[in-house]
Amino acid sequence: MTSPGVCVIIAARNAARTIPAAIASALREAEVAEVVVVDDASTDNTRDVALASDDGSGRLAVIRLDVNRGPSSARNAAIQASKSPFISILDADDFFLEGRFRRLFASTDWDFAADNIMLIRDDAATDLAKVAAPPFAADPEFLDFERFIDGNISRRRVRRGELGFLKPVISRAFLERHGLTYDENLRLGEDYELYARAVACGARFKIIKSCGYGAIVRADSLSGRHRTQDLKRLADADLALLRIDSLPERSKAALRRHERHVRDKYRLRKFLDVKAERGLASAAAYAFASQSNLIPIVRGVATDKLDALFRRTGIAAEKQMPPMRFLMTATSAANE
Repeated sequence: MTSPGVCVIIAARNAARTIPAAIASALREAEVAEVVVVDDASTDNTRDVALASDDGSGRLAVIRLDVNRGPSSARNAAIQASKSPFISILDADDFFLEGRFRRLFASTDWDFAADNIMLIRDDAATDLAKVAAPPFAADPEFLDFERFIDGNISRRRVRRGELGFLKPVISRAFLERHGLTYDENLRLGEDYELYARAVACGARFKIIKSCGYGAIVRADSLSGRHRTQDLKRLADADLALLRIDSLPERSKAALRRHERHVRDKYRLRKFLDVKAERGLASAAAYAFASQSNLIPIVRGVATDKLDALFRRTGIAAEKQMPPMRFLMTATSAANE
């Protein structure tokens, strides 16, 4: 399949600095039939910069929202406005590596298809148009529900690599057949929730280890910031997924693990918020209100204190992200 027809969707807010590279990387790909940018009520000139990035091929459309509604709403608006049979999400500060879609469409035995992600530290990013990944072996496999859910539970002192970070190409027909859209109540984990619901509906989610997506890791990125309430909404989304009757018990057990993981993060963040806003006495009252609150709060505070002590005493140095790493461990294509 040489021209599958992909719509690249870019939800953007205050992304004037980064969006030209994102758009250029999408328009460079022959398989891309549309690029739809949704300016989510930016306060800078994101819209004008995006329009100026047009290559004259007639493939770029820019939609402006007057009220900030979040990435889920922006993506839903872009999907509704587009027509191509395949959808590919691109964050406004990321980029595609050349030839990405050619590799993903080497086979069509999937409903979702994702590749490896190159994570590049902001201060190490130079000319993104010249970035190339090592030739990794594809090592294709399909994600089942339990593996996907468990692959989104982060662990302390382990570099983040949740499978919800993947940016698959998505079959529009599958979304329409199952009535799937992004959950507009979520501003955190919206990709995770959509992918999980899709796999629960029987989506064939294929991953390959060759790399075609570049993500710039910035301390000030919107995706790196979230509110305490966002964690609660993500945990509540797991509870909604648990109501899918067709899920086997092992799948529900995985969801409960993820829900507990996210809920514990919420409880710790809520404790810290209450302490900052109303003082230690009110925070202690919140912690002791239930054992469900107390255990993750005590564990989280103790771990944070130990980490701080280790840093001060030099027992454990703070690990800085290397200039470049990959989301999924992969083997060299030379070893095939």
